[in-house]
Amino acid sequence: MRIGAVFPQTEIGDDPDVIRAWAQEVERLGYDHILAFDHVIGAGVDTRPVWRGYTSETAFHEVFVLFGYLAAVTSSVELVTGVLILPQRQTALVAKQAIELDLLSRGRLRLGVGTGWNHVEYESLGVPFADRGARLDEQVELLRRLWSASVLDFRGHFHRIDRAGLLPQPARKIPIWFGGFTPVALRRAARTGDGFLFGTAPSRMLGLLASLRERLEQEGRANADFGVEAVVDFSAPRESWAKEVEQWRAAGGTHVSLRAMDTGSELVGAKHVGYRGPRDYIDALETFRREVG
Repeated sequence: MRIGAVFPQTEIGDDPDVIRAWAQEVERLGYDHILAFDHVIGAGVDTRPVWRGYTSETAFHEVFVLFGYLAAVTSSVELVTGVLILPQRQTALVAKQAIELDLLSRGRLRLGVGTGWNHVEYESLGVPFADRGARLDEQVELLRRLWSASVLDFRGHFHRIDRAGLLPQPARKIPIWFGGFTPVALRRAARTGDGFLFGTAPSRMLGLLASLRERLEQEGRANADFGVEAVVDFSAPRESWAKEVEQWRAAGGTHVSLRAMDTGSELVGAKHVGYRGPRDYIDALETFRREVG
């Protein structure tokens, strides 16, 4: 099983030296991947009744630009969007950005996608919130076709590409994973995904994992070819970390990530730690790696 680290997206700040130091420490300690959350714009805390832990007061690095930088300052760690809110973005542009990132990182991108929840963000980017599920389904199909055809003629409900294509083309099949907590997300992943990102602890996700396994069987897909990732929060009791990891491994989990970040912790059943600065996030990486092995 592969172990990764969640990039402390909202708290690490904007000093490139600090971000580089954190990413290089992830790699030096033997973590397999870096997972980063995605939001483009946050709703104002006083203007809209939208609250999921992230608002206009929460900083987010744009994931493709961030991963371009991290690809240059690391050499082996996988780069995972967890998840890119795909329906609010232009599909052909995402396809192009993903190709570039995967080529320039030498095949280190894992594209996790989902529908998101923030209608203010959709509205601000000029995309209807109500259509996000159907749009996502069509986008995944179109991404894969753009990545496999030099010239494409595509007509869908949301997209029209009239005999056009992208160059360069990817050097491999870029994996597309889905994320979420709903039955719809599980069905979508079982039907067309390469894996699923569960956003919280293995012990809390075993029921959903079982549901996902059933859906994979219904789709005639082999569980062994499908990845599943959960998250262990640094704020959980230290003696539970290795147990959670082993429980996920025993359940057939393929990936797990350490989440050391206070923002939105209550949404995933975690507690506030009170990180005081960049060194605390690196200390968390070291401590978790030492305890879990």
